[in-house]
Amino acid sequence: MTETLWIIGGAIVVLLILSGFFSGSETALTATSRARMHLLAKSGDKRAELVLLLLESRDRLIGAILLGNNLVNILSSALATSMFITLFGDAGVVYATLVMTLLVLIFAEVLPKTYAISHSDDAALKVAGPIRLVVLLFAPITHTVQMIVRATLKLFGVEIASNLDVEQQEEELRGAIDLHDGEDVETKEERAMLRSILDLDEVPVEDIMTHRSKVVMLDLNEPISDTVEAVLASTYTRLPVYRDNIDNIVGVLHAKALLRAIRAQKDSIDDLDLEAIAGDPWFIPDTTTLLEQLRAFRERRAHFAIVVDEYGDFLGIVTLEDILEEIVGNIDDETDVAVPGVRAQSDGSFLVDGSVTLRALARELEWELSDENAATVAGYVLHEARLIPDPGQVFIFDGYRFEVLRRQRNQITALKVTPPGTDDAETADQPVS
Repeated sequence: MTETLWIIGGAIVVLLILSGFFSGSETALTATSRARMHLLAKSGDKRAELVLLLLESRDRLIGAILLGNNLVNILSSALATSMFITLFGDAGVVYATLVMTLLVLIFAEVLPKTYAISHSDDAALKVAGPIRLVVLLFAPITHTVQMIVRATLKLFGVEIASNLDVEQQEEELRGAIDLHDGEDVETKEERAMLRSILDLDEVPVEDIMTHRSKVVMLDLNEPISDTVEAVLASTYTRLPVYRDNIDNIVGVLHAKALLRAIRAQKDSIDDLDLEAIAGDPWFIPDTTTLLEQLRAFRERRAHFAIVVDEYGDFLGIVTLEDILEEIVGNIDDETDVAVPGVRAQSDGSFLVDGSVTLRALARELEWELSDENAATVAGYVLHEARLIPDPGQVFIFDGYRFEVLRRQRNQITALKVTPPGTDDAETADQPVS
């Protein structure tokens, strides 16, 4: 009898170890970093490849682990009940329940899962091989269980999707980027760049283009000498060329092409044909996304495009540099704020040009202003206020305080913006939102 009890006790210990193995494996494999496993697999780690293979059929994996865990837990509880009844009679059922509950909870659940959570990647690599054998061994049973589960859920109108769709995958990636937390400069820049890359296929070129009112252009009707002076005075190498009116763009003049033509011209430069020197203009619709335009720039090996609306009217220009700056941010001198047109004030507010884009403010200052209905901060105020404000008017939208400083005709050219959390951000002369 004593020998039998020792055998049963030893079997219970083994079963508890197996239970802990199954519990820890489940936690490790579900908590492991799929991205890190992918990198390890690319470097030739066979165990990482096995982990990824298991995760591809997550429902089969969980089913096999739960089946194994339940088998060993039920068997260990049955053996413990039998042993305690032999030792204590009918009261052994109560003793067995209390003892096995404590043992399973501590040594088969909490302990292995705690370890697996804190060492998920390493644990996943270690258990991948044995768990793969378990999945293969229990495959017929888990497949049957899955069919029953899916059929039962279907009766209640629940469909089980095996994989995440594209939108869900992007949301998961955005969530991972947001988890890349930290207030140091490098982390903030990395987070901003990763977010900007994901936004490329959602942002139209209209949101980042240089507006027609700020584009330096060349008129073919002007004297050649004046045109040359304008090119030399400009900081840009490519300039749109138009005839009669700025909507009639006939070409894009490259400064180097003009200088080569001047050098080759033996007679007076007044004989130069600027339209012949200029390259053909490339017109794109304002609804083109940044990702589409980036691909088009690469395919055409071009750097400059002219943006037009649905009526063919000239809206502005967009360059390859504009798109790259949407990803990496502006390259500026050593200043506190890396956004052109934004100047920080000692009271925590900012003087902002009306033409500064909301995306630039979100990327560099992490301001949360909706850009669904406006591209610039001036457009945002106009949309939210539902009126054309006068200088001195103050509004509060989304917790930000906007004070209009200057206006030219119907265009807001300068504002004072106070973010939430500062003393002046809570008051406004004319609250609108």
